[in-house]
Amino acid sequence: MKVKTLTTSGIIAALYVAITFLVLPFGFTLVQFRVSEMFNHLVVYNKKYIFGIVVGVLVANFLFSPILVDVIFGVLHSIIALSITIFSAKFIKGIVKRMLFNTATFSVLMIIIAYQLKIFANIPEFNGIPFLTIYLTMALGEFIVMMIGIPVMVSLNKRLDFKKLI
Repeated sequence: MKVKTLTTSGIIAALYVAITFLVLPFGFTLVQFRVSEMFNHLVVYNKKYIFGIVVGVLVANFLFSPILVDVIFGVLHSIIALSITIFSAKFIKGIVKRMLFNTATFSVLMIIIAYQLKIFANIPEFNGIPFLTIYLTMALGEFIVMMIGIPVMVSLNKRLDFKKLI
């Protein structure tokens, strides 16, 4: 891995963790409004961003999640969704179209996180809540954050040029 890629990945991971910390109470609830998930859109500009995003998810979940198994399931969710989005670039042209696909992919795959919470988490607040409710609220939170992230990332790209940054 080139030094530039490694450095940029480290910065992305650190930003992911820092932003997750800033919205901490909202990043690990039934409606996960984790603003740092906007970084997932970086892979539509360059697939190399997957490294920084995945490391950011791993560290943030390790440091802040109330359940340790979230490290495994959160990373798994991110790797699968990001990989699908990277693969889709062969078929979906246009940054915004790929971001919309990325948003849908992450939202649908929140089933992984909902499964983790229903099966492995022993969080009293979630006891008695049906699986479908957990899944839909988590998917909705992810969808909202990722949709808000589209214009944010497009605007940032105009200043930073994400394709060349890594």
